[in-house]
Amino acid sequence: MSVQPIGDQLGQTPFILGESFYQDPHAVYAELRRRGAVHRVRIWGEVDVWMVTSYAEARRLLTDPRLKKHGPTASSLFPPSTTTIGSVVGDNMLFRDPPDHTRLRRLVTAAFTAHAVRALRPAIEGVADDLLDALSRQVPGRVDLMQSFAQPLPLRVISELLGVPEESRERFCSLMLPILDTSAPDEMYRAQQELTLLLQSIVAAKRTEPVRDMLGHLVNLRDDGDRLTEEELLGTVFLLIVAGYETTVNLIANGVLALLRNPTQLAAVRADRSLIPSAIEEMLRFDSPLNTATARFTAEPVRVGDIEIPSRELVIIALLGANHDDAQFDQPDSFDVFRTDNRHLAFGHGIHHCLGAPLARMEGEIALNALLSRFSHIALAADEPLTYRPSTLMRGLVSLPVDIGDHR
Repeated sequence: MSVQPIGDQLGQTPFILGESFYQDPHAVYAELRRRGAVHRVRIWGEVDVWMVTSYAEARRLLTDPRLKKHGPTASSLFPPSTTTIGSVVGDNMLFRDPPDHTRLRRLVTAAFTAHAVRALRPAIEGVADDLLDALSRQVPGRVDLMQSFAQPLPLRVISELLGVPEESRERFCSLMLPILDTSAPDEMYRAQQELTLLLQSIVAAKRTEPVRDMLGHLVNLRDDGDRLTEEELLGTVFLLIVAGYETTVNLIANGVLALLRNPTQLAAVRADRSLIPSAIEEMLRFDSPLNTATARFTAEPVRVGDIEIPSRELVIIALLGANHDDAQFDQPDSFDVFRTDNRHLAFGHGIHHCLGAPLARMEGEIALNALLSRFSHIALAADEPLTYRPSTLMRGLVSLPVDIGDHR
């Protein structure tokens, strides 16, 4: 248990969230929920925030206009040495409030229609098949499913989504992984600068020769004379890259792990593929790809239960914690692909609900179905320990070693 009091502050005893929290946040969230809906916690060893862990309060506060997402103001409340996701993805709708958020989301939504997402299905299925073809050559054997399948699938899908030219895709993919590693800020910023230059060159080409991909749509989109500025365009692309990659990688890896640890559930899904959509929803709830939502701050005092959070305080909504609240979910710590009442918060709630959620769900369904269809035997490598990345924001494995066999 990594819940350690560090002294009374603002009427609430703060807790240190350390390494054991990254490895097993469920135990910490259970203890925090037992004590109340909101707590003062310390993350990254130096940042004090208010963390909301109950489902009802999390859902309510995700739509509370008194909790703001204005990027520059939120950043000013963090220590100068802190590297946050906002410093990586730049100027986009995730860190804007209405009316700016409304305008940006309207523009981006036009490129994320249901038809546009469905049109990507054949390409995603092709990527999954290509990756599984490579895995098949190692059967029977041991593979890291994270490195060989969960990570490269969304990387290649994002390349397809943005219309990255074939000759630039290898470089594009090699630059994405360092950008997502906030534990190595120097390497992250170097990769970010290189990727910015690459994207600028791709954007310039799409301006002279418009094409029918999502980035081409965003580049040339006009809505009643309005369009994305250059900074907003690049910020939006970085957001699509980071959010589209992380969510899907962790959905696939965390979800497969949950199935492997629950053989009866795995057998049920193998026998009845119509269970895959509900299995994906349970994967999203049970081990949510996002541990927490990105930070908000209070524009005025906000009462949560018996606690009043002062103005200009950072607030973090624990999505994973809320998704295990027994006040909302029956037997929340049990993985159940037959669960029907599953209004989880894995993609957030309210105006900042993840715009790419339908795409992430589709990628997850395609990946799971393809994996089960290709291999009749997949088992967790019991002799290799599993570790999670040291992230408060993400819930993601470092690797997922499995033994595969019986290639079909």
